[in-house]
Amino acid sequence: MPLTLRLLIPFALGYWLSYVFRVINAVVAPDIMAEMTLDSATLGLVSSAYFLTFAACQIPLGIALDRYQTRTVAAFLLLFAALGSLVFALAQNSLGLWLGRGLIGIGVSACLMAAFKAYASWLKQEQLPLINGLQLTSGGLGALTATAPAQTLLQLTDWRGLFLLLALASLLIAVLVRITVPARPLPTKHDRIGEQLRQTLAVVRTPAFYQLAPASMLSQSVFIATQSLWAGLWLQQVNQLPAQAAADMLFVSAASMVAGFLGLGVIAARLNRLGISTEQVSAGGMACFLLALLWIQWHPERAQILAWVAFGFFGTSGTLMFAGLAQRFPVGISARVSTSLNLGIFLGAFGVQWGMGWIIGTWPAISEGLYPPEAYRTALAVATALQASSLLWYLVCRLRPQASKAAST
Repeated sequence: MPLTLRLLIPFALGYWLSYVFRVINAVVAPDIMAEMTLDSATLGLVSSAYFLTFAACQIPLGIALDRYQTRTVAAFLLLFAALGSLVFALAQNSLGLWLGRGLIGIGVSACLMAAFKAYASWLKQEQLPLINGLQLTSGGLGALTATAPAQTLLQLTDWRGLFLLLALASLLIAVLVRITVPARPLPTKHDRIGEQLRQTLAVVRTPAFYQLAPASMLSQSVFIATQSLWAGLWLQQVNQLPAQAAADMLFVSAASMVAGFLGLGVIAARLNRLGISTEQVSAGGMACFLLALLWIQWHPERAQILAWVAFGFFGTSGTLMFAGLAQRFPVGISARVSTSLNLGIFLGAFGVQWGMGWIIGTWPAISEGLYPPEAYRTALAVATALQASSLLWYLVCRLRPQASKAAST
């Protein structure tokens, strides 16, 4: 098997699985709420446990990927995903659900970063844009799988059976990663752990990071938190769509996300030749994502398919900032730069998803686990305001150096 496929197939399957786990609650949430009698705040906390533990793994993950075999780190962590999916499937209360989601977050925390590290270690520089795009596309396919296809599977089994299947898939992919990905040559010398942590903190304190990263962090946090849980309930409770129609709309949005991963990368590459940087393309895409959020809320009585297409397509634009930041730091600390950004994104996703659930829960429930449309509209409006604030921060940071330069001339 060619080296490219030996790397791409197992890591693409891992990232596919990661996105299935990330998005699946948008489809199964009503069933879980009904069976376990959860309110919206508890549901938000349970679902966002994935993001909290995922985020907690990012800093040690960056160090581990720079120090140890990529295949070993990724395969070992996927065993936690298998265990977490099993715990989730067998849970009898919200604590069991939270522990299961938390273990899943740990298990899939390396699926994207390990792939990027392996590709950078084994492939030529000119091969990276294409294979990174294919890797991100596999995540989009996972989001597709977790929408209408998952809803169809729920006609054959319940949500517990679905998570038992995902536990088996996690185990099989862990084995595939371990036996298929080649071992890479490791450096004979490593900095001490303390020194590596100091290097990571130094990355976060650089102007390049704290000026660019917050926009990507909040944009991706709002997108992930909404897409992976609250979008499904918005479509059912605000737009009044039946479960299958809501799943179909999520499928369309996820398909647009796949197109965004591929299309925005191509657009950025072309605009780079015209002198427009990747970070500028990312900022423009995030502005379009903000408009999509406003569009969705403009006519809440209707589910406008083009608005959800724009939501999925431009919701991916924050990921371009990974490339924009990477260009500003040495290759030797690339994993730590990416994982530091990922840390912020998933901590934000945890806070936004839980926070939206808390806001929704301040309204009295109209039935078991369901709330009036105004509750969901307020929660999404607050998330939209966060997205707008992130773009304002980016603009202020971009304009300030120009203002200082103008004042000095």
